[in-house]
Amino acid sequence: MLARFLSGAAVLAISATAAQADFTLTILHTNDFHARYEPISSSDSTCSAAANTEGSCFGGTARLVNAVADARARAENSILVDGGDQFQGTLFYTYYKGAVAAEFMNQLGYTAMTVGNHEFDDGPEVLRDFVAAVDFPILMSNADISQEPELAGSIQKSTIVEVGGERIGLIGLTPHDTHELASPGPNVIFTDPAESVQEQVDQLTAEGINKIVLLSHSGLNVDMDVAARVTGIDVIVGGHDNSLLSNTIEGAKGPYPVMVGNTAIVQAYAYGKFLGELNVTFNDAGEIVTAVGEPLLINNEVPEDETVVARIAELAIPLDEIRNEIVAQSGGEINGDRNVCRLQECSMGNLVADAQLARVAGQGVTISLANSGGLRASIDAGEVTMGEVLTVLPFQNTLATFTTTGQGIVDALENGASQMEDVAGRFLQVAGLKYTVDPAAPAGSRISDVLVQEADEWVPIDLAATYGAVTNNYVRNGGDGFAAFVTAENAYDFGPDLADVVVEYLVASGPYQPYVDGRITVK
Repeated sequence: MLARFLSGAAVLAISATAAQADFTLTILHTNDFHARYEPISSSDSTCSAAANTEGSCFGGTARLVNAVADARARAENSILVDGGDQFQGTLFYTYYKGAVAAEFMNQLGYTAMTVGNHEFDDGPEVLRDFVAAVDFPILMSNADISQEPELAGSIQKSTIVEVGGERIGLIGLTPHDTHELASPGPNVIFTDPAESVQEQVDQLTAEGINKIVLLSHSGLNVDMDVAARVTGIDVIVGGHDNSLLSNTIEGAKGPYPVMVGNTAIVQAYAYGKFLGELNVTFNDAGEIVTAVGEPLLINNEVPEDETVVARIAELAIPLDEIRNEIVAQSGGEINGDRNVCRLQECSMGNLVADAQLARVAGQGVTISLANSGGLRASIDAGEVTMGEVLTVLPFQNTLATFTTTGQGIVDALENGASQMEDVAGRFLQVAGLKYTVDPAAPAGSRISDVLVQEADEWVPIDLAATYGAVTNNYVRNGGDGFAAFVTAENAYDFGPDLADVVVEYLVASGPYQPYVDGRITVK
């Protein structure tokens, strides 16, 4: 789909001559920060103080503060916006919820932010507290919150900001399936992305606004679809699928920006590793003359703000005893890269699925299912700390067991494969099970060759038979589209914390040797 829209160049040139009334705006942007206030490693996991001193770490709020200040200094006019998912991912969020995000985003001087699905992880109440604490508007056009007392009246669909004497319209967009991805509750109703955005574009246009930026936590494919279906959007600042768009970085998902018609789409990966910097020149009619830029790598060349370093260290004091505890050893990197685990078998998926199954095998459970969206980082070889495990598994999920038919298992695998083109988190890692997936096959026929383990043999799954299964309480309660599990029989959602289960398994396996063994075949 991406190739259909690429212009082949990172610069859109609509007019060869700049009019006298041209206006240049620098859009600085972040997305999917996931509470990574401290520096991260090359694999997006915890980076030690020693590695940071050596210069091999990335990101962190202390660097981001200086990167933003430098970018603002070289810009004629600028805004700083966020594409959602500031919440969830480290102990900072587990302990402080949205308070630390609000503090640092206020310090950075954000102009606006859209709501990501993870902003709903702890229900409307935590999002309400965050909205009340920030000094800038939180936007969400495609959700009716009027019947949710915790949020009603607190989140805007769009807003207008004035920059350099020009009025800029900003609109927010949240995943249409947030009710499957998080915990917004029954009173928040999500609506069609394109229709909701078009309505806001029309309202802004009626108010004389001719420069419109959409902040979209929806993924690149949805952003391209919205750009194609909606008239009047100039720029889309994306998030949700952690797309790295770049004109210079090998392996980038597309150019920076991706052009769909006259709409420029940008995204800057995740975890504060990059700061997006798009320079857009508009003519007097509000049409884009040029759109050019590149995500800025936040590496050791960007100095850390010492005041921010000290503040993060202060906030970390209650967390350190937990996360610095060495709980296991690993003989190699345990790969939890989302671009691997959401598309194929990965060693982190095997670890978690194996650990789940080992914990409840004595209960007659033979199949383990782990949603890849629940795996948030890799773990480096060597000592494994509790903090690293909690970074991989930050959601405080519990083990959930239930029984279902063989057909129910196959249907779950089919749901897991249903959004592979979007690198969605519903793709299933498994244990006690083998299967083949063909992402290009028609819906309902992507899954084949499903085998279950019986003693030392692998046999075809019996669609009519009943199997004991284990997953986490999020999946069992319908998260990531697994709605059929909500009514599963013999369900019990109150097992031990998944992070503790994985630590127990790592200790019993010590030192753990990461592996893949062909349990998932991708055609």
